[in-house]
Amino acid sequence: MFNVNFTGEFVAFFIFSVLIISGAVLMVSFTKVVHMVVSLAAVFIGIAGMFVLLQAEFLAFVQVLIYAGAVSILMIFGIMMTKHQDAEADRSRPLHETLTAIGALALFGILFYAIRQSEFPEPEQPLSQATDNTMEIGKLLFTNYVVPFELVSVLLTVAFIGAIVLAKKEAD
Repeated sequence: MFNVNFTGEFVAFFIFSVLIISGAVLMVSFTKVVHMVVSLAAVFIGIAGMFVLLQAEFLAFVQVLIYAGAVSILMIFGIMMTKHQDAEADRSRPLHETLTAIGALALFGILFYAIRQSEFPEPEQPLSQATDNTMEIGKLLFTNYVVPFELVSVLLTVAFIGAIVLAKKEAD
């Protein structure tokens, strides 16, 4: 039934999968916002690990740099700079929690069954991979897609200036 080859790639996939799923579950389970952000950063790092397994090194680097680094730090600064009040935890609802667990297990069972019954076609010819993914992305970005790249940079600059203006108005 299970024809699994335990290679290093499979073990790494399993570890990153556990990291992503446990981080996501902890993210929605914690009550303190800082703990939620740390769990979210663990999810981002797990996703970066998946990108490495897919041989997308550039996406893994961007995932760690932007999401796990910048977004998580930005969220923590946002929490620290605002008046964050801990809300009282809702009372426990055992019926809702039981129904949610049953629904999640049913969804997992349906997805597991559907994946096991699916027949995936074998690729006719192996895909040619670039020798250096980052260099190929850079070549495409600065040749064929230079105008959209510059438009995105202008858009981000305008958004940054707009955020400064809005923050300045709130301070006055």
